[in-house]
Amino acid sequence: MRVMVTGGAGFIASQVAQAYVDAGHEVLVLDNLSSGKKENVPEGARFVFGDIQSDTAVEAVRTFRPEVVNHHAAQINVRKSVEDPVFDAQVNVLGSLNLLEAARKNGVRKFIFASSGGAGYGEQEYFPADEKHPLRPVSPYGVAKVCVENYMHYYKVQYGLEYTALRYANVYGPRQDPHGEAGVVAIFCTRLIKGQTAIINGDGGQTRDYVYVGDVVRANVEALTRGDGLGINVGTALETDVNELFRKLRDLSGSRQEEIHGPGMPGEQRRSVIDNRLAYDELGWYPNMLLDDGLALTLAHFRDKLKNAKR
Repeated sequence: MRVMVTGGAGFIASQVAQAYVDAGHEVLVLDNLSSGKKENVPEGARFVFGDIQSDTAVEAVRTFRPEVVNHHAAQINVRKSVEDPVFDAQVNVLGSLNLLEAARKNGVRKFIFASSGGAGYGEQEYFPADEKHPLRPVSPYGVAKVCVENYMHYYKVQYGLEYTALRYANVYGPRQDPHGEAGVVAIFCTRLIKGQTAIINGDGGQTRDYVYVGDVVRANVEALTRGDGLGINVGTALETDVNELFRKLRDLSGSRQEEIHGPGMPGEQRRSVIDNRLAYDELGWYPNMLLDDGLALTLAHFRDKLKNAKR
């Protein structure tokens, strides 16, 4: 199968691209390297430098003629989306539309989209949120994710372009950006290993559903042939608050740092956790990685990375 992976030099999508290569698929990675790293592109995949809003992206679809487009490239900073909603929409809505148009014009069979469970559902009415929960995003980033899901439904109805929207919980693991707004696990890992102060925003009681990147990759593999026409949660259905997350990583790292709290972040969701029964029913998917084990693997990755950087 020919698969085009956008954002395939980044944290999640590079590991998705690797899994596709390992499964014997022909893979093309499109990335503008604004946050991704060229060394993350798997050996055996073709690489095209380009932005999803550009003619380069359209030409890549036209010439490679993928059967499936796996779309991960995005502006992922929620706070930046609040500060500049126009820029967020240009990248996340218009960039996605550019790809959808190229897909329909060039015989793409299916479009897999990295959507968001937490940002899409907004402040939840019940916990965990299943896919029937109202979509009430409270950030432009979340609005854009929901918007693209609606566009994909339109393209399916109007043009027969199949799709699966994978609504991620908070993804963590190796290659996560320790400098990014969305990477609290990576931030804590890096600072604790370096002996730097790790600050907990607010009282630390805010909860998230932390899902390991390797489990997310498996969902993307299954979505190549399953889950058509659906938005599907990809999470653990388990809540962990930031205080508990910090303590786990502190103990694993051998640090003795006490909990240090800073100001809360305006507009931050208090609780976010998503149901995963539909993923099991439609994709045969269930998270395999326990949080403690995944955090240990992630911490080891960052320890090795920092050690190698000193050489």
